[in-house]
Amino acid sequence: MYLNKAFIIGNLTRDPELKALPSGTKVCSFAVATNRYYKDKDGNRQDASEFHNIVAFAKLGELSAQYLKKGSQVYVEGRLQTRSWEGKDGEKKYRTEIIADTVQFGNRPTGAPSAAAPAGKKGAEAPDAPADKIDYPSEEINPDDIPF
Repeated sequence: MYLNKAFIIGNLTRDPELKALPSGTKVCSFAVATNRYYKDKDGNRQDASEFHNIVAFAKLGELSAQYLKKGSQVYVEGRLQTRSWEGKDGEKKYRTEIIADTVQFGNRPTGAPSAAAPAGKKGAEAPDAPADKIDYPSEEINPDDIPF
């Protein structure tokens, strides 16, 4: 039995890029940063960051491009894949990516406009609204459009 599965929770390092393959299939790529904290041999707290390249296809890619922005928190579940190509200098290059099966959107970055905010009041919240309140889209959601 073999297993190729990756689970990460982190923040986007850049806005997602949505492109289309010649077949018309949409492809969204974005990068996610994760942090790890540990103590060194002297007992000092250190942190290490890792950067992961994510690729989402079809409807999952379209939704990721629509709702994710730089700084957004995201949970990604998928498989690792390494692709190779020949660079301009003739040298073989490699890139390891996580091909997303599941993407769950987390908290919005601070100052991001709310999808549910009325026109003209983007980013405005009620004064007594909790800071970690999740803003859901106001449009009707068709269950057949959900990619997971």
